[in-house]
Amino acid sequence: MSAPDFSSRFSVSPDDLASYREHGHVIVRGLASAGEVAACRPALVEAGEAGRFERRPLQERDTYGKAFLQMFNLWRHSELAKAFVFARRFAQVAADLMGVSGVRLYHDQALFKEPRGGATPWHQDQFYWPLDTDKTITLWMPLMPVAPEMGLMTFASGSHRGGSCGDFAIGDESQRELDRIVDEHGFDRSPTGPLAPGDASFHSGWTLHSAPPNETDVMREAMTVIYFADGTKVGELDHPNRRFDRDVWLRGCEPGDLAAGPLNPVLYSR
Repeated sequence: MSAPDFSSRFSVSPDDLASYREHGHVIVRGLASAGEVAACRPALVEAGEAGRFERRPLQERDTYGKAFLQMFNLWRHSELAKAFVFARRFAQVAADLMGVSGVRLYHDQALFKEPRGGATPWHQDQFYWPLDTDKTITLWMPLMPVAPEMGLMTFASGSHRGGSCGDFAIGDESQRELDRIVDEHGFDRSPTGPLAPGDASFHSGWTLHSAPPNETDVMREAMTVIYFADGTKVGELDHPNRRFDRDVWLRGCEPGDLAAGPLNPVLYSR
């Protein structure tokens, strides 16, 4: 099957731009067509299964392990997966929302929440990223129709403005402590609601988010693509998680260097 053409421009509404900047997250409806997602889905599911490293039964895993199956760099497995991850249209919207002239790929990530899979604790994605910028953003797109009972994300609106909320990797402590911070700051808890294939949520790297369990007997299939502003420099490697991420996603880059390793192509430039 030939890959869809994702080169067309998408017009982001002024309301969506304003909502993203105020709240740190937004839903962009119809970013891809159902047909475009359907064309790429088999390749993404196949690549995800090939890259799956978690094989234990749910009951044998910790909180993090129960939250989702997590598979990376699907774009390297097939041309169809690459067409999806490298979609210029998606990257253009990411750049528009952040107000930057171009974006690079940090990495893609399949996040499949298994039937009866556990909750995803509160966390901030950028806690893990050695990037010296707040111009980071994650696209989250379902590959199937998804409903709230399947474990859709909830965002803490406005939480992106304060930067890091602390040294909290995804787990029981992050859920407990960040839930307290959400309450203390009075952040609105904003669930996404149902999404169709081709709808996309975008959230800032510092936006607190979580997800309830998948209460259904169906695998919740979703793809994420993480972007950062072109021209960003590598930040301090002041935490084991950030050193790990540098070694995996920013190979050959040192603090102060441009964040432009072999896995970080420019996906959109004006």
